[in-house]
Amino acid sequence: MTATQTDPQTETKRTVRRVLQRVVLPVDRDMDVLPLYVDPDRPQLDVDKSPLTMTQRGKLPPTEPNAQVEPDPHAVLGRYRYQVTENQRVSFGTYFNGFAASYWRMWTVVTSVTLNVRVTGADASVLVYRSMPNGRAQRVDSAIVEGASGDFSFDLSLSPFGDGGWYWFDIVAGPDGATLEEASWVAEVPADRAEPGTLSIGITTMNRPDFCAKLLAQIGGDADVHSVLDEVIVAEQGTQKVVDDPGFAAAQEALGDKLRIIEQGNMGGSGGYARAQFETLEAGRSTYMMCMDDDVVCEPESIVRAVTFGDLCRKPTIVGGHMFSLYAKSRLHSFGEIINPYRFWWHSPPTVETDWDFAERNLRSSRWLHRRIDVDFNGWFMCLIPTQVLREVGLSLPVFIKWDDSEFGVRARSHGYPTVTLPGAAVWHVPWTDKNDALDWQSYFHQRNRTIAALLHSPYEHGGRVVRESFNHQIKHLFSMQYSTAELRHLALEDVLAGPERLHGELLTKLPELRALRQQYDDARTQAQPDYFPSVERKKPPKRGQDPTLPKNRFGQLVSAATSAVRQARPVRELAQRHPEARLAAMDAKWWMIAQFDSVVVSMPDGTSSAWYKRDQDEFKSLLARTIEIHQRLHREWPQLAQRYRDSLADITSPEAWAKTFEANAAERQDG
Repeated sequence: MTATQTDPQTETKRTVRRVLQRVVLPVDRDMDVLPLYVDPDRPQLDVDKSPLTMTQRGKLPPTEPNAQVEPDPHAVLGRYRYQVTENQRVSFGTYFNGFAASYWRMWTVVTSVTLNVRVTGADASVLVYRSMPNGRAQRVDSAIVEGASGDFSFDLSLSPFGDGGWYWFDIVAGPDGATLEEASWVAEVPADRAEPGTLSIGITTMNRPDFCAKLLAQIGGDADVHSVLDEVIVAEQGTQKVVDDPGFAAAQEALGDKLRIIEQGNMGGSGGYARAQFETLEAGRSTYMMCMDDDVVCEPESIVRAVTFGDLCRKPTIVGGHMFSLYAKSRLHSFGEIINPYRFWWHSPPTVETDWDFAERNLRSSRWLHRRIDVDFNGWFMCLIPTQVLREVGLSLPVFIKWDDSEFGVRARSHGYPTVTLPGAAVWHVPWTDKNDALDWQSYFHQRNRTIAALLHSPYEHGGRVVRESFNHQIKHLFSMQYSTAELRHLALEDVLAGPERLHGELLTKLPELRALRQQYDDARTQAQPDYFPSVERKKPPKRGQDPTLPKNRFGQLVSAATSAVRQARPVRELAQRHPEARLAAMDAKWWMIAQFDSVVVSMPDGTSSAWYKRDQDEFKSLLARTIEIHQRLHREWPQLAQRYRDSLADITSPEAWAKTFEANAAERQDG
């Protein structure tokens, strides 16, 4: 072998050091988000619930929250520096700064990690911990600053993290205080993975110019994001343009020629994201395409972490982020999403606690957070997709909104590409708990797209419980006098039965049709003024003086359900046609509560308006007859219909099919 030759085996074993994750801090010193980055020493009070069933958990006495010891915002000295006062102990075992070792162990080529910490301050201590999958903590190593400063490296194996567990470190200041100058988690990785991949970010926007402009400026203002960013593609689908917002100039300056705005008709989220996916593939330079909502606040480090994790995965992997509440910024809404294949409905895994507030229960004391959570899909509010996956499995399903992200995750998995929701990568977003989009025009897309996704991917011959649950929900809407919702759900199933061929053609036309149809119904006509509707009156007082709008126990719910079924056969009480019989708060407007009245004013979940629901016997009978007929037909035709959708999937999600839709839309806009 000559001196210029390289042994292939030696070359493949060559490694380089790569930063996996840096310890970062919020430079705006926002007290609401600071508990996600740094945590004063607080007791661990949680109970290990992981072996318990959901019923058993409900019987446990509540555990008290962490002591209200808050981090000092003035201790944040910069993006990477934090000051610890004398004799104080501070932990970086937090959502953004703990190292979720089990995820790296499960999905990536990384087998060990090195924690590098630089601290100034005599006699300060650095203590390294790890957790078990059940959340129990173990001390791993420690070091003391012997002079004015210390640089420490801790070599840590990932081998024990098969089912869960994190690494983190604490700093205990000496009598003169201490400062964390910087810290990072690094690893030896194969040489061919030394250079980071690059990404194009796709943002779909619709009349949120201020939100979108701020997000663009935030992305463009981070130098580390710039280093992996090819382009930001904004699919502008609204009438209020982001380019007209006062904040757009700063966004444009920050991103420069890496920003591209594409105007198109309103094709919903699926049409906007498909456009960015299509343009990314056409450009042919990015390793990844990231979907991101226009109304989020992003931790920019999350983008870099998602790219790094994706680069080091054993196979091309979809890497998603978590969602925190934009209005309660320490509250995490979900720690992962799966789909029940029998119901074909999304939900959190059974070991996950939803709507978790890190300000009250920190990472170290919340044992359930230490189990690794495997998912079926990730929401497209922040989701990194390898372009290799897009080329093989296709682009978004053309369904406007709802189920496009979840269907894509299931489709990718069927091709051998997993999804990972990565702790430490997240955005802040308007929480879905503040909405009830299952009742407005979006109810059509919930119904249609869930059914389509089940037809495409359900392993059961007739879709498991999908048809039955659809029928049950329809009856509840009818009992609740939500006739507009029932009608939209009928239309959704009729369109499903018509087949997949119309999906692309209806992207631009379906929403106006739905909005016009809804306005024919009382339950869809909302009013903002609290005194717009007539006063509440009843001919007879409530039985035994009991307020019928008070929450009911399980027995009361069953009684209301039974009597409501009988009520549908009786004439509407005459006074109820002129006056509502009650007013219901949105939180109390369950179907069994609404159904006990002949008319009722119901508040909307966002608190801005209300609607007057009125019982109509003729409407009920007509909708009920259609409900029975449509669901019988759907059950009967399911096997053949499922085959039609599956045979068409590759075509309707192909870049070629989407290109035709974009071209047709551009031609219409030019003619218009």
